[in-house]
Amino acid sequence: MTLATDLSETSVETPAEMSVEPPAGTLPATGPAPLSDLVARDAREFGVYARTGGWAFGLMVARSVRPGGQSADETPKVSAKEFAELAGCSPERVMRYYKAWDRAADDGLVPHFEELAPGQEVELPDAEVWLTYYVSRSSAASERGTAIAEAAEAEGIRPTKALEVAENPTALRAAILADPSTARAARAALLDRIKEDPDLQTELARDVVRTDDLKKAVASESRSADRIGYVRQIAESGLIKTPAGQTVDAPVELRQEAERHLSLLDELDDDEDSGEWASEAYDTMKSLVVETVEADPELRVQERRTKFYSSLQRATRVFEELTFDDVDTQEFYEDDMVQQLEELQQAIGTCIAALRGARGAGPEAG
Repeated sequence: MTLATDLSETSVETPAEMSVEPPAGTLPATGPAPLSDLVARDAREFGVYARTGGWAFGLMVARSVRPGGQSADETPKVSAKEFAELAGCSPERVMRYYKAWDRAADDGLVPHFEELAPGQEVELPDAEVWLTYYVSRSSAASERGTAIAEAAEAEGIRPTKALEVAENPTALRAAILADPSTARAARAALLDRIKEDPDLQTELARDVVRTDDLKKAVASESRSADRIGYVRQIAESGLIKTPAGQTVDAPVELRQEAERHLSLLDELDDDEDSGEWASEAYDTMKSLVVETVEADPELRVQERRTKFYSSLQRATRVFEELTFDDVDTQEFYEDDMVQQLEELQQAIGTCIAALRGARGAGPEAG
């Protein structure tokens, strides 16, 4: 028997005729499904937008919406209102794309409207450039929107971001409440704002005094600021104020100590609590001032003299405020009034005698 005869007489199943049971739990292998035209179209349109951003939609408006001044008889283009109706959106949205294209055309980036016909394709700028010309908020056309846009540009951010935040204060509030860094940014912005806004200053001041926690915090910070100011004044002016109110030159060592504490305070980060550092610096400088006064005999005598004069002037002012217009009335008189005045008279007499005695004793008595 020949090989050919053997092949012809042997029953061989073709692949289509073979019945092979797949292993349990598996599905028979299948080929890839044909690509959907809808998927392919979506992918192409996505690619165009990914490369060009809003320019792709700007081109649709620029080549389909007729410019102002052109009548329907002069061009196959339609009005912005008609285009919006066909697109299912507002005319305002269409006009934002129209104005963005117009601004870019003035800068030479894209052709002017008159140069474009419906369906025409042109080379479009990069997607990132679109945001320079497009403003997504209608509020940008208002005086308020213009101010926000200008401030955003000064800060180096896109106007659209600032306008979006300004139109959604609830979202801004949520971000401030939830995120410490946003709250710090808002605080810094408010501090910059109140420098030129007296009304806002007044409103914030009222809020502070009406809120106990804030009022206490302000008082604490004010006390710290005063103490830091005391140390800074010594370091920068080289002068000290004694407990009695004299202003004298600070010793070199005392001024150097003030400068040391001041440098430590200046190195603190903005978010660090300066209260404890300020108290330590203030208490240290106060003690050194007292030691300076006590270490100088002449200054010590002058300090006591100044303190005495200050007390005498206060007592004199208080006594001068007493009135005796009604002393002749029976209802006014009380025994303890005369008693206190007699005690005061005795104290004054003792004081006078002590001063005269000190003068008679000479300088050693000081």
